[in-house]
Amino acid sequence: MSILIDTDTRVVVQGIGNQGTFHAKRNADYGTQIVAGTHPKRGGSTWEELGAPVYASVAEAVDSQGANTSMIMVPAPFTKDAILEAYTAGIDTIVCITEGVPAHDMAVVYNTLYPRSADGGFSKQGRPVLIGPNCPGLISPGKANLGIIPGEITKPGNVGLVSRSGTLTYQIMHELHLAGIGISTCVGIGGDPIVGSDFLDIIPRFADDPATEAIVFVGEIGGTGEQRVGEWIHAHIPDTPVVAYIAGFTAPPGKQMGHAGAIVKEGGEGGETAADKKAALETLGISVGTNPTETAELMIQRLSA
Repeated sequence: MSILIDTDTRVVVQGIGNQGTFHAKRNADYGTQIVAGTHPKRGGSTWEELGAPVYASVAEAVDSQGANTSMIMVPAPFTKDAILEAYTAGIDTIVCITEGVPAHDMAVVYNTLYPRSADGGFSKQGRPVLIGPNCPGLISPGKANLGIIPGEITKPGNVGLVSRSGTLTYQIMHELHLAGIGISTCVGIGGDPIVGSDFLDIIPRFADDPATEAIVFVGEIGGTGEQRVGEWIHAHIPDTPVVAYIAGFTAPPGKQMGHAGAIVKEGGEGGETAADKKAALETLGISVGTNPTETAELMIQRLSA
């Protein structure tokens, strides 16, 4: 098995310009079912590069092609409306690759997709899954690849991988691949301050997936999401081999390092540096690498034990 995408995934692409076409073609060549594209002024035409129909709306793609997943590659100013259109059309899994989406727009999206519950939290039960924005997408090797992850650097296996960073994830996947270790599903959740899914949305899915026997998660400086998921892992799946990597060991406080969410707040309560997160996770029994190579080696050791 795998999580979120597999051979039954039917994708509609929102954003069929040069970049959307290039990556959709790569995904289709991998074996992913790209069933339609959308463009408000090109409905009724054919997406020649993909041999797929173009509809004026996502709702038409759902009705005509049974699309259940969307890949969004529209420019940042139009991303909010694209996500909300996919949500309104009944798409189950929305994967937003676009970067530079305004935080205010994502606040609107998040509060629309996931209304607050009575206890003040956000209810996601029975709601669509949003991955991203500013993410590389996800891949279930041998089944489906959706986004910009290079499919040739991994193979099917039993390690679930979830990450706030794209490039670092590629390195870990490739080094595991060189050691003969494959991936059940890799999910790039994105590194913006507001993203649709966090570690606590993805890792419990891995815990429930019979094909996932070990987990790697890749965090960054900023926030305390890594500690929260570490506590969940310690409480619910303490016997599962889990290793982590935290990017930003040399990052100074107050300076954004790449992703908009990768920043240690000056004068904050603490716990946001890579060293803080490493120490907290190791007290919970989770090994933490100080670079991607060491992280892959730690997982190789855990699986060989």
